[in-house]
Amino acid sequence: MPKYRFSVIIPSYNRADEVIDLLRSLQAQTCEHSRFEVLVIDDGSTDATEQKVNELASQVDFHLRFFRRNHEGPGPARNFGMSQAEGEYFLFIDSDCQADANWLKEIDEAITKEAPDAFGGPDSVLDSFTPLQKAIDYSMTSFLTTGGMRGHSQKRLAKFYPRSFNMGIRREVYEKLGGMGNLRHGQDIEFSRRIVASGAKVIYIPNAIVYHKRRTSLRKFFRQMFNWGVARINLSYLDAGNLEPLHFIPAIAAVGYTLLTIFTLLTGLAWKIWVAITVLALLICGYIFIDSSIKYKSVKVGWLAPIFAVCQIFAYGYGFTYNYVRRKIFRRGEVTGFVRRYYQ
Repeated sequence: MPKYRFSVIIPSYNRADEVIDLLRSLQAQTCEHSRFEVLVIDDGSTDATEQKVNELASQVDFHLRFFRRNHEGPGPARNFGMSQAEGEYFLFIDSDCQADANWLKEIDEAITKEAPDAFGGPDSVLDSFTPLQKAIDYSMTSFLTTGGMRGHSQKRLAKFYPRSFNMGIRREVYEKLGGMGNLRHGQDIEFSRRIVASGAKVIYIPNAIVYHKRRTSLRKFFRQMFNWGVARINLSYLDAGNLEPLHFIPAIAAVGYTLLTIFTLLTGLAWKIWVAITVLALLICGYIFIDSSIKYKSVKVGWLAPIFAVCQIFAYGYGFTYNYVRRKIFRRGEVTGFVRRYYQ
């Protein structure tokens, strides 16, 4: 018999300050604190994560457990957390997130009403987040970029699969299907698809919100998106269903525009086509500027949002194409993408 309604599992690697902010947001939950436990799984951090979590432990009234492991990646860390969890439901939230005060309350009400096997919710931003973080949030949630592909935009272009920054499963799902795979990136996508394929009932809980800080520079965001493009090809080797026609769009846009630009500059041909496509892209960027400025009530966010949207499409497209050529054409083995100082 589970001791708790929820086990909140947090994998973390060198994010001491972010973990503390997350734990404070869990202390602010309107849900009865005796109904959940929190497991912080430190994935071999070299910062002060353990010290800071231990210092905070006396300031929270929920059951908090800390585990330290060798650095293996978020998938194995979450699997370890599930093996130690004592809750009826396992909840995953990323260490760079903060939970809305009603996060657990909204989840509890939804699962009581609908009795799902798995579920997920959206990510958003707090007013205190920087304009850069808000611009990244727009890029990640807009239907014009990967928001529609992820199924988290209100205008979804793809089926919803819960992602590990805000995801939950019934204990029996873990006992039946096992945990996540060992992929460095995309292990939650593979896990979600496995859950859906098993016939489990999966729901989206729109008011179960987490606030996602994400990357803090254009360079870090590019590297993350490149790795996600790489991961999509790796996922297709686990299940061909992980690669859909929709996933080719960023690669076609990024690589196609790059090759057209080079061809036009070298030959002087096709310049009318290049101009037409460029004007269309600028019009879309103009829409993103206006829409994001209104959404976040900030012109600065409006200027940044198109830059990050373009960065996202090109980085994902380049990573996708790189690994597609490498694995599908040259039959090479699995690759991760950027590795060195990726989490810094």
